[in-house]
Amino acid sequence: MVGIKFGIHPLFYAFGIYYALTGRIFVFVVYTLTAVIHELGHSIVASSVGYRLNKITLMPFGAVAKGNIDGIKCADELKIAFAGPLVNLGVGLLFVAFWWVFPQTYAFTDLAAEANFALALMNFLPVYPLDGGRILSALLRLKLKTQTADRICTATGLTLSGLMLVLFVLSIFYTFNLSLLFFALFGIFGLLGNGKENKYVRMYSVLDTEKLKHGVPYKKQAVDKGITVKKLVSLLDVNAINEIAVFDKDVQIATLSQKKLTSIMEKGDLYSPIYKYIAVK
Repeated sequence: MVGIKFGIHPLFYAFGIYYALTGRIFVFVVYTLTAVIHELGHSIVASSVGYRLNKITLMPFGAVAKGNIDGIKCADELKIAFAGPLVNLGVGLLFVAFWWVFPQTYAFTDLAAEANFALALMNFLPVYPLDGGRILSALLRLKLKTQTADRICTATGLTLSGLMLVLFVLSIFYTFNLSLLFFALFGIFGLLGNGKENKYVRMYSVLDTEKLKHGVPYKKQAVDKGITVKKLVSLLDVNAINEIAVFDKDVQIATLSQKKLTSIMEKGDLYSPIYKYIAVK
């Protein structure tokens, strides 16, 4: 997650204060670390399809990454959305498996397992900007217009957030649960906020001239003209100067400099072959 900025939403502070006042600050810390692991899963998969998250804003139930990814296919968007919860499920199951081998560790790791399972299940709820909302949006856009899909997602999210608000009010008379209120506010603010800061953007490498003063690697690679821009992105090293030799069978037809690669990654269609963006000799 190199180059990603971190932000903290006011609700996150409120959530932390609540846990501190109730003597559960360690629980809060564990859930925060679990949210970062969750976002790491998104980031790794996003980078594999040519995108990166430009900013992570921590919220009570995870990190916000709101907004559709311009130009990306629904299949890739679904991969990114599923990645976070699946990483949490995997980590949770890893702890469970660990208990079978070393049962004495249960007392020290049960909270970490619980946090991962809880965050995974919470994020599967179809409430934007949770992953479940993004998954619902991507699936709907396979069959419906984007505006129609957005309206359905907004209605679903507001309905579930409203339900959580009602459950919070009811909990006052039974078992008080402030977490329900935080979740309801999270859903409402997430749906009504613009979320422009926390979105996935096209990943491309721009040469940092300051790094040249200390020296950077110079990497050369050879590829077939038919590989996609998305595949090209996955081959490049963002911490190096890259040069790509493009071949048509066994004949080199072009050399792509760092400047040309940056242009292709920034403006090219991720799913198009790179030969569309090169000048053939």
